[in-house]
Amino acid sequence: MKILITGGKGMLGRTLVRHLSAHDVLPVDIEDFDLRDPRQTRDAIADARPDAVIHCAAMTAVDRCETETDSAFSVNALGSAHVAIAAHAAGARLLAFSTDYVFSGGGSRPYHEWDPPGPRTVYGQSKLAGEEAIRAHCPDHLILRIAWLYGGGGPSFVHTMLRLGPQDGDPLRVVNDQHGNPTSTDAVAAHVRRLLEVPAVGTMHLTCEGETTWYDFTLAIFAAKGFDRGVNACETSEYPRPAPRPANSRLENRALRLLGLPPMPTWQDALSTFLADQPDG
Repeated sequence: MKILITGGKGMLGRTLVRHLSAHDVLPVDIEDFDLRDPRQTRDAIADARPDAVIHCAAMTAVDRCETETDSAFSVNALGSAHVAIAAHAAGARLLAFSTDYVFSGGGSRPYHEWDPPGPRTVYGQSKLAGEEAIRAHCPDHLILRIAWLYGGGGPSFVHTMLRLGPQDGDPLRVVNDQHGNPTSTDAVAAHVRRLLEVPAVGTMHLTCEGETTWYDFTLAIFAAKGFDRGVNACETSEYPRPAPRPANSRLENRALRLLGLPPMPTWQDALSTFLADQPDG
């Protein structure tokens, strides 16, 4: 299978290239074509003639999206529309990544794929607009929502903690009132490899099983690495940011289960595997 990956130099893109090595993989990035330009996007995908397009490219700087709203919508909304139109014209299946930020971040349970979205940030609004464009322009699509992502080479929360953990200093203060599913790019890529063989369409959540907070996630990282630095719990309100962080980032992989596909690994197993394979991140 010939697979074109947008955002091929990013953390997720790099992992996908490695996991899909049995296929003819073409990773592309901004220097290859600008997905904000519909003609460049159409021509690049038409010339590549892929069987599938995996769309990872996005503006993911959540706080910067709040002030650079045109850029956020240009990349995440219009860019996704251009990729969807080009993929459909080329007869390619489209797998596109989205985010938990399309939801409001409230509620007391994990969000499943049929819960109504309600983004509270520009980032979430622009990603939801991208989802809607993909549904409109490329019927043969899978929208894959992920959250709390980390992977080889970073950048990610795990890499920040791997850097801070061995340092001397006061105990770190880490928020303990945001709940989510830490998810490794390796776990995502392994499932993408399976999903390429499954004729499913629609929206699917693809986070590791189980939930935790950033504070407890930090404790797990430090315990696995044997770091002695202290960690104290704090609240989100102590660190106000331009874009509000969701208290509830938890996603339920309901569609994966209903399709009878293998479950994602637990976040604990995925973290252990990641730290064993890439101890320095």
